[in-house]
Amino acid sequence: MPTPESEAFLAKKPTVPPTFDGVDYNDTPRLKAAQDSIIKEQWVKSMMNRLIRQELQKCYYREGVNHLEKCGRLRERYFETLPDAKVKGYLFQQQNYIPGKDDPAGQDQVSAGLDRQTDGIMATVPKKIAKEKADDRL
Repeated sequence: MPTPESEAFLAKKPTVPPTFDGVDYNDTPRLKAAQDSIIKEQWVKSMMNRLIRQELQKCYYREGVNHLEKCGRLRERYFETLPDAKVKGYLFQQQNYIPGKDDPAGQDQVSAGLDRQTDGIMATVPKKIAKEKADDRL
């Protein structure tokens, strides 16, 4: 039977979702709470990845030459959590917030949009370099 959570634990538990959705940037306490919530969520993901990595290391050591067969489940889980393992901070999300798309469920949509923007920027860079070289020749 689970024990009830203590009052001290409930007091420290974040009440704000890890997103800037609906946060007024002029309301400093709510903004700071959203920032803290995002950082805490990133740390939880990072520590989860660390625990999986430690279990994977133990499995590799324990199984020896059979680690490819015996540790596959941990290896797959480690690779699934690896992209979220780095604590990235909140500034990018805060400065590039898109209402309705920048919630935890819409992260893929935002990153897909950034990939399209990056492809467009990279496509224009060679044109600018070629133009600068042509201007230097004159």
